[in-house]
Amino acid sequence: MDQLQLLGICGSLRRGSYNRMLLRTVIEMLPSEIAVETAEIGDIPLYNADLDTVDPPAPVRRLRAQIASADGLLIASPEYNYSVPGGLKNAIDWASRPANNSVLNRKPIAIMGTAGGRFGSVRAQLTWRQVFLFTESYVMLKPELIVPNAAQVFDDNGILENKSLREFIQTYVDAVDDWMTRHKNSRTSK
Repeated sequence: MDQLQLLGICGSLRRGSYNRMLLRTVIEMLPSEIAVETAEIGDIPLYNADLDTVDPPAPVRRLRAQIASADGLLIASPEYNYSVPGGLKNAIDWASRPANNSVLNRKPIAIMGTAGGRFGSVRAQLTWRQVFLFTESYVMLKPELIVPNAAQVFDDNGILENKSLREFIQTYVDAVDDWMTRHKNSRTSK
């Protein structure tokens, strides 16, 4: 069987983002047989249908190619104002086009997130599930990885040392591995 290829996307553009730290933690805990590339979304222009032609802007082409070549996506999303971050939503809007043949169609996706408050990214994750319903993406529903109080979870070097949280993240990582592998196998057996 071919190696599983995942694409990690952090929804925060901030260099010291807690979601970037969470994504890095999850990637480090994945089995070594899984290859992970990360996508940067900070240079993607605001969605404009006038620019969405056969030759869209280079950052859009890059993101679409990265998603197309991945077996699944790992998305770490913060929550902004009870919803999703604009930059990540913009990137997903670009990736969702053309609507009936986008690179997100039937793509397995695992969503996670952390935030400074006590609810973590629970509302953002619910919103993402609704967005990915449109693209017919296969979003992993359980277990949910919602990490509240981010500033108290990561140390000054961005390391998550809380043993019980790391154990739960390992459960999440195992579920991601299973989810992505099952979907890859179902596509290749057809």
